[in-house]
Amino acid sequence: MKVSKDARRTARQLFSLATRDGNLSDDIVRKIIVKLRDNKPRNYGGVLVSFARLVKLEKQRNHALVESAVELTPALRKEITDGLVKRYGNQLTFEYAVNPELLGGVRAKVGSDVWDGSVKARLANLAETFGA
Repeated sequence: MKVSKDARRTARQLFSLATRDGNLSDDIVRKIIVKLRDNKPRNYGGVLVSFARLVKLEKQRNHALVESAVELTPALRKEITDGLVKRYGNQLTFEYAVNPELLGGVRAKVGSDVWDGSVKARLANLAETFGA
């Protein structure tokens, strides 16, 4: 769906209303969506698509996915959590997953930032270096 400039601008304005102290308020987001649905303003579909995209990006920016080859110890989880909170702020939500394909090490993803310290990534870099 092609979204007009007006719809994107309106969505950005609504998104700014949904943030309090730099954090997205789920309650305000729900209220905005209900108001949009009830009133159906001009470019309703475009505004809704743009607003949903902004909310999705903000949620991803504040969510950390930490993958490891084996289950992490509580001490290591705390160390990783503290490091990411120090870098991104305490609004982060965390998800820890076991991914045996990593072979070893840890991969963390926050929004579009990825830190890959896995053995799989290191082997891929080594193979690329040797031209395999």
